[in-house]
Amino acid sequence: MIHGGSFLDPLTSETPESRLYSMPTSSESADELSIADLQRHIHQMYYEKDAARGTDGTFMWLMEEIGELASALRGDDRENLAEEFADVVAWLATIANVAEIDLNAALQAKYGRGCPGCSRLVCECPNSEKP
Repeated sequence: MIHGGSFLDPLTSETPESRLYSMPTSSESADELSIADLQRHIHQMYYEKDAARGTDGTFMWLMEEIGELASALRGDDRENLAEEFADVVAWLATIANVAEIDLNAALQAKYGRGCPGCSRLVCECPNSEKP
């Protein structure tokens, strides 16, 4: 069902945008952060700054964080490595917000039924192919 240009979930009466930009309730676990929760969290904290920076500027920040992750992967500081992984994922959520992409929906569509190449839960693609 479409509501104001957006699809309306018939079970919850939510639009994808309302799910993306609403924060988790206090009853949700503080020990776990789903992709959807992270994207909402990042949106609430930083969206105004991120939107002003735009896609190109945000992409440059993501690339800087990927470089820092590459450096951390060559070291032996596990705490720093974990922080750099977190930074890369956070900046990926940031650029998805700026580009108006729901990461959870994109991941589910591409990987939710298994490998996009062979459609198996455990990939059986030849080693010469992606992934």
